[in-house]
Order: sequence, then C-alpha cells, then structure tokens
Amino acid sequence: MDRTGKIVITSVIGIVANLFLSAFKAVIGLISGSVSITLDAVNNLSDAMSSLITIIGAKLSAKEPDRKHPYGYGRIEYLSTMAIGGIIAYAGITSLIESIQKIIHPSAPEHTTASLIIIGAAILVKIWLGLFTKSSGVKYDSESLVASGKDALNDAIISTSTLIAAIIFITTHINIEAFIGLIIAIMIIKTAYETIETTISELLGERVPATLSRAVKNSIKNFPEVYGVYDLVIHDYGKDRMVGSAHIEVDESLTAAYLDGLERSIAEKVYEDTGVALSGISIYSANINDTDALEAKSRIKALLPDFPGILQMHGFYFNRLTKVINFDIVIDFDVEGKQKTRDELADKVQKLYPDYEVKITIDYDFSD
Repeated sequence: MDRTGKIVITSVIGIVANLFLSAFKAVIGLISGSVSITLDAVNNLSDAMSSLITIIGAKLSAKEPDRKHPYGYGRIEYLSTMAIGGIIAYAGITSLIESIQKIIHPSAPEHTTASLIIIGAAILVKIWLGLFTKSSGVKYDSESLVASGKDALNDAIISTSTLIAAIIFITTHINIEAFIGLIIAIMIIKTAYETIETTISELLGERVPATLSRAVKNSIKNFPEVYGVYDLVIHDYGKDRMVGSAHIEVDESLTAAYLDGLERSIAEKVYEDTGVALSGISIYSANINDTDALEAKSRIKALLPDFPGILQMHGFYFNRLTKVINFDIVIDFDVEGKQKTRDELADKVQKLYPDYEVKITIDYDFSD
C-alpha cells in the first residue's frame, strides 16, 4: 500500500472513533445539561471533519504533475492542514461564546454514573487515537495527521478536566463546568492558531532541515572532482517532490564534455541518496594550480575577520587574462546594509590589487 492509502486508512479510523465519541458525548451532555461535555462533543465532530479533509488532501496531493502544475500537487496537503486549522478555530470560538453565556447564566448540571464511565472511556480512546495518529503522521510524513494526533491528545487532557469538574460537582456541589468549558475553548483556539501559523510558515518557504542539506552536500562531495559545494537551494513541493540547485567548484581545466557527464552523475547520485532532484548544477571554476591565484585568495580571506557578518567566501577565480577577480560572499540574514558591507570589502580588495576589476556577488545563507 502506498503513502496515500496509509494516510486514508489512518484518517478513516479517526473519523469512526470521533463520530462514535461525538454521538455519545452529545447525548450525555444534553441529558445532563453539561456544557463542557456538549462542547467536547462538538470538538470531536470537528475532529472527524478534519480527518475527512486529510483524506481529500492526501488524494488530491497524490495527483501526477501536469502542464499547468509541473511540480505536482503536493502542497495541497498544506492547504488541507490550514482548512483543519480553520475548523478547529470555528469550534473554539463557538465554545468560547457558549462558555461565557453559561458563566453569565449558570445552570446546575446533572451527572450519572454512566456519563462518568463514558467520559473515562473517551479519555482512553483519545489517548490511543492521538498516539496512533501522530505516530502515523511522523511515519508517513503527513503534517495533517500529525496535527490531528496532537489535537486528539489535547482532547484527552480536556476530557480529563471535564471528568474532574464533574467529580468536584458531585462531591462538593461546586459548579465549575462553565469555567472548564472556557478553558477548553481557549485550548482549542490555541491549537487552531498553532496549526495555521505553522502551515503559513511552510507555505512561505522554510529553511530546509540541516540534516537534508548536509546529506545533499555530502553526496556531491563524494565525487573527487568536486572541491566544494555552495549556494544549495531546495524547494519543497510536497512529499517526494524536493527540487534543488547548487554550485560546485571544480578545476578550471575540465572540459565541457567532462562536466556534462559529471553533472548528470551528481544529479543521479543525489536523488538516489536523498530524494532531492537537482534541476540545476552551476560551475565555479577554480585556479587549483595557480600559485598567484592561491596567494590572492589567501590574502583576501585574511580581510574577512574585519567583517563578522560575512559567513563565507567562495567561488573565487583569479583571471590574469581579463584582469578580473571574482568571488561570492554569504552574508548573515541579520546584517543590515549588506550592499555597504560588500562595497567596503570590495574597496579593501581593490587596494590590494589596483590593476584588477573586483566583482563580488552577495549570496544568502539558504541552507546549512
């Protein structure tokens, strides 16, 4: 069974469990007049809807790339996670309003032994469902499942609070149901905010995990012709749809025919090792055997401690024929006035080599 099928099965289990819990809690809440139990039932119903959206998102994201969307439909899973966040937010806001109304106009709930037993059973079911769904989400790399699993575990905590409130009312006749409902509402809204905020961040494009970027670079560095890997950029278009590009530093004497074969071999190896498809591999030509170039590179590197915002210098080439010195610098994102930093370094290099044109390109710290 493929990833999509496994996500669907996990979600169906979640739908069945949540519909079962929602029905029982709704009946108990209406009979007992417990607002917290009734709101908990609404939350279970929203969880079932979330699982349904997860199924739809998984199915749509598995569609093959086409002319209009050549990178596929993997990011639909992000949209489905946002939809789940919206449903959770609606449930939380509704719960908040109902709880406030109950605080203003309180009414005594009626609890039965059966209702307490069912709430206890619901707690156990939610703990199992939360752990199962979350672990499945991690295993199948599904943010929607992970979010649903966390929500289910939160529900277990909420239901436990509801049970405690009921026991307190039975033993002391102190009614804290509406206040428990208020806490439930706040927790639901908090979960919604975290779900939506995380998904928006992913849609904007987050820094890829260091483990992935290092794995890609190490895969490329295994080729003896490659002296360095720089400017690695990886775009995430959903599960199994990672597209990237990189610069490699090689000896200036390599021919175009040789480089063509090298780039193809690198792309194949990286995809085999990491699942990242390198759509472009650019070349930095290095003066490996030029003593003057090596000395110039060393002298310019010695200037870098004066610029703490510069994280790296690479792509150095000393062209004696055209009288040009080329290299790139990576500047920390937190540095303000990056162009000013570049210009100040260029002035210092120009003083060292007044007969050469100095060309410095600013790169960004896209990956580790």
